[in-house]
Amino acid sequence: MTTSRTSAAPRPTAGALRLVEAGTTRPRSVDIGAYAHRMTAHCPYLAPSLQQGLTTWTVYRADGDAEAVQAELFHAGAQAAEWLRPLLSRPHGLLRCENIVLVGEVPGVGHRGLLAWPHWVLKNLYGPVGVMFGKFYAGEEEVTAAGRRIPAAPASFLPVRAAVRRRDPRFLHATPDLAAALAAADDDGRDVFEHIPTQWKDIRTWARNHLPPRKPLPSSLDTQAPPPRSSS
Repeated sequence: MTTSRTSAAPRPTAGALRLVEAGTTRPRSVDIGAYAHRMTAHCPYLAPSLQQGLTTWTVYRADGDAEAVQAELFHAGAQAAEWLRPLLSRPHGLLRCENIVLVGEVPGVGHRGLLAWPHWVLKNLYGPVGVMFGKFYAGEEEVTAAGRRIPAAPASFLPVRAAVRRRDPRFLHATPDLAAALAAADDDGRDVFEHIPTQWKDIRTWARNHLPPRKPLPSSLDTQAPPPRSSS
């Protein structure tokens, strides 16, 4: 049985994200349908997931300062991962994908700065148990390692899904330790929070120790200085 301390930990930041839509296959607040279908050309699992209604979108609106929004994005990601973990071993579990969508703005900080730290922490926490986190930024077109252009997302979001052990580690070439952990991932029901702090500031400090050493961060690291960009 999986457990999580994300609900038990004090959350002075609660309310920094306002729920707009919860767990829907067809969100109304963001026009994501056409984009999702275009992305099936880049992900072999997405088309069957969409066909079976296993790709869902939860939409949040930023309603706080940058650090509070980051903390709540992290909490939302952890909740999504804990919901997903017991489902991965069930029929069609590998096709399930929960997407955490961010709308709204925080003065002075773009979505890249808001998503980067939560994404980095969640990847490190959940990679060893076989849950993969990605990140996409609204309006930004990306190019795959093979040179294929990926459509620009209409909204910023964090996808949460089962790790594909034979494919996903290659997307983590900039973080070989994380790639190795993902390749050997095994969900034994562990509490991923057992050995880390519960407060967001302390969690982020913990996560700094997992950053690639080839890109040292300035001592003044804060919400304006997100982790180095990786390929996923």
